[in-house]
Amino acid sequence: QQQQQQQQALEEAVLKAQEEVARQGDVVRGLKAEMKDGRVVRSTVDAAIEELKNLKVDLEEKMKAYSALTGKVSGADKEAFRASLINVLERKLFFIPAFKIYGSVAGFFDYGPPGCAVKQNVTQFWRQHFILEENMLEVECPAVTPEPVLKASGHVERFTDFMVTDVVTGDCHRADHLLERILEDILDDPNAHGGAEAESEAREMLVRVGEMGAQDLDEALKKYNAKAPETGNDISSAFPFNLMFRTSIGPKGDVVGYLRPETAQGIFVNFKDLLYYNGSKLPFAAAQIGNSYRNEISPRSGLLRVREFTQAEIEHFCNPNDKSHPKFKYIRDLDPLLYSRALQLGTEKKPQRISLRRAVEEGIIANETLGYFIGRTYTFCTKIGLNPDRVRFRQHLQHEMAHYAEDCWDCEVETSYGWIECAGLADRSAFDLSAHAAAAKTDLNAYEQYAEPRMEEVVTIAPVKKILGKELKREGQIVADALSNMSDCDAMEMKSIHEKGESAPLKAGDTVYQIDPSWVKIEKETKKVNGKSFIPAVIEPSFGIGRMLYCMFEHCYYIREGDERRTVFKFTPIAAPIKVTIFPLLARSELIEKAEDIARELRRAGLSNSVDSTGTTIGKRYARTDEIGVPFAITVDFDTLEDGSVTIRDRDTTAQVRAPRSDLVSVMKSLAAMEMSWEELVA
Repeated sequence: QQQQQQQQALEEAVLKAQEEVARQGDVVRGLKAEMKDGRVVRSTVDAAIEELKNLKVDLEEKMKAYSALTGKVSGADKEAFRASLINVLERKLFFIPAFKIYGSVAGFFDYGPPGCAVKQNVTQFWRQHFILEENMLEVECPAVTPEPVLKASGHVERFTDFMVTDVVTGDCHRADHLLERILEDILDDPNAHGGAEAESEAREMLVRVGEMGAQDLDEALKKYNAKAPETGNDISSAFPFNLMFRTSIGPKGDVVGYLRPETAQGIFVNFKDLLYYNGSKLPFAAAQIGNSYRNEISPRSGLLRVREFTQAEIEHFCNPNDKSHPKFKYIRDLDPLLYSRALQLGTEKKPQRISLRRAVEEGIIANETLGYFIGRTYTFCTKIGLNPDRVRFRQHLQHEMAHYAEDCWDCEVETSYGWIECAGLADRSAFDLSAHAAAAKTDLNAYEQYAEPRMEEVVTIAPVKKILGKELKREGQIVADALSNMSDCDAMEMKSIHEKGESAPLKAGDTVYQIDPSWVKIEKETKKVNGKSFIPAVIEPSFGIGRMLYCMFEHCYYIREGDERRTVFKFTPIAAPIKVTIFPLLARSELIEKAEDIARELRRAGLSNSVDSTGTTIGKRYARTDEIGVPFAITVDFDTLEDGSVTIRDRDTTAQVRAPRSDLVSVMKSLAAMEMSWEELVA
């Protein structure tokens, strides 16, 4: 009991110290701005900086005391890390809250110059890594989507999260996130919440939170006596909330539309034309990069949960009976951390490194194509700078998946917020195209031509239109179309019901009809066929670019040992906002001229760069570019004027090497493209 009280007191002391550091940091920034305007003297700024240093020392001592008492990293440590990271990201204009001068609106962010550059670099690398490498068909579709499209996809009816409200203030919170935070607090400190039994129960429940309905969430929140986070007030029962932004199309406002919640539907509705463009051949993949919109209940955690975000999605169309992939052999020996169903439901509950070859052979991953995209996603993550030991692929539990899905995996990245889903990879079978084919009354089949005719069992569906017209009048044609578009499996299921003399249910549009046995003839017979029509299966990798960026920021951020003021982003050259900075050693015209010449040559070669000719010391200029993650620096000195050589510096090792001007462009291009490592350069 005494230790718990000490722990709580230290936790509160750390949080208070963190607030004081943040407040004093704002004071220092304000005084520096006033000093530039001549409103305060230098000594006032120096005194404020000294006070900030003392507060940081005090915070560090409290954090060490907390860790010594508990033997673990405190939640306050994570908060302090995030506060330090966000401070740099906002101060250096990677991103900032949107509409800031009007008080901002939660869930919207503006990217500044370095943030735009990093986002563009990561997005362009995604395009190169997936679209160009796999020869995918890229499309760009409108963000405003008519209601019938999203009705067919199920978004109008089912795209919901469960919400609870503060019964006093009316503030809204996502019920599952509220429960997850409670469970994570228990796992962080099980001794304060009932020991090993409570920890085991929390771990089991955390796995199931995503599948819980309103009743299960209510019971769990009551069990843990959940309160509104900010106020401690009681909360309401959970209820569904549709996440789409509704709008109207046209001057009359009589056509209902929505801002798209995902980019995928634009690809599905264009399948027929894309198939024709591809020579009517399968398999093929189409991709789209663009913004999507979700009216999040309580957007928090910076870029991780926002209301407007960039998605990059792939729809790989293939024969449902052949999900092999010709390039699987190139990635099959990769061994990412896989968190399969068996591992999640086992006692240890930890992911394991398993080769993709083994995972597919043993049926852990459903097929080669899904395994291939998991492998490609893994290599993408490592190349943009995510730590491979903090990237895992978690398989959806059986009850988490939609009834039509064959297999689903999430690419999750560990951050100070826990494991964050950054990409989803799903074998969605033929659901999407089947749904749009039925709703739009359009043939979205593909045709496979056999090399030679073969004898096959064929299911024939023949609606009896005369009876349908008599019984259903104008609706008869709607039902006839729905019957004709049934899958073989659904047709045979209906036939088995009819053989019992019973009517079978069929959904056509928004109505469920009871189909009498006399309304349709369903037969299975053996015929000689030259080919087969089928609705293709879809395997879908879907990426949240903003989430990838935030995880990358966390994984790349650190503070130089021995100097807490020197923060660094160790971005890979692929992701870095600027590839190289060029420094004249002194602010002399002849050195600046040479630096500008080098900058022009590098720009012509496609390498982003900047020249820093300010009069500050070279060390301070290095620190300034380290802070925005520039991987390389070139220093122009007086030897450059004599022999043309320059000094190249590596950000991460701070090592330097002399290089001749004649080789400079080719060397920098190789380094920036990650075709040459720093170690290879200095060897």
